[in-house]
Amino acid sequence: MENFGLIGVGGYIAPRHLKAIKETGHKLIAALDPKDSVGIMDSYFPEADFFIEPERFDRFLDKNRRKGENKIDYVSICSPNYLHDAHIRMALRNDAHAICEKPIVLNPWNIDALQEIERETGKNIYTILQLRLHPAIIALKEKITAAGSSAKYDINLKYITSRGHWYFTSWKGALEKSGGIATNIGVHFFDMLTWIFGDPIANEVEINQPDHAKGRLALQQADVNWFLSVNEKHLPEAVRQKGQRTYRSILLDGVEIEFSEGFTDLHTASYKHILAGIGFGLEEARRSIEIVHAIRSVGVK
Repeated sequence: MENFGLIGVGGYIAPRHLKAIKETGHKLIAALDPKDSVGIMDSYFPEADFFIEPERFDRFLDKNRRKGENKIDYVSICSPNYLHDAHIRMALRNDAHAICEKPIVLNPWNIDALQEIERETGKNIYTILQLRLHPAIIALKEKITAAGSSAKYDINLKYITSRGHWYFTSWKGALEKSGGIATNIGVHFFDMLTWIFGDPIANEVEINQPDHAKGRLALQQADVNWFLSVNEKHLPEAVRQKGQRTYRSILLDGVEIEFSEGFTDLHTASYKHILAGIGFGLEEARRSIEIVHAIRSVGVK
């Protein structure tokens, strides 16, 4: 049984990590969040210690490491995007591996610095790239690989996940904290597309507004037209009439790729891979971080 710490336990994505730790048979020792609305812990690890100050959490990790009692082996990081780099460093300083939500960092050069810290500490940094574990996406990759590297495809990606007014008041609406919409809700799609269709060749941004963005991405084996939005007005009318607030569509040469189901257990699958020593690391995340950084650098127009 491995011992876990978790940073950002009060956030939206944290329950998936709590569930993954529980379902893989491990134990949460301590959690950190500046907000104390963390009753979700009772459903998974009510006995875990809880901290609201990072200094005290860091002290707890250090004390346990020195005493060899309940030493933390992994720190799961579900904090706001701009804090990922600092929290990864905290984990490795305390002789723990880091498991970080996407985007693992905001800038490509942060990856280089963290790789140096990995070498210094001998600890690993993993990220959650759950679409690579989705059965439908795996099947698609196998199909594209079997067709050969000379084949070229047209991809249309549209992802709309409606958010209320709160979004733009929170850190997610702040470019310097979230990295903007392409980083916040699109990075895992860009990772999936480059994993299947190869390295980026050209990256053009047509629209880059706080609530939506649009562009074209040329990959080795695909030309991708993409659209991302948190504005419910961009939902197709048929979707809105059903009362749904999310729409996800990927067309491959005009044919829909169906992968709307099967998302609920992908974090647990990710943890199983990580704990088996075959999780996705910094280098796997690099291409998608470079893409969203380039999109962000274009600015808003």
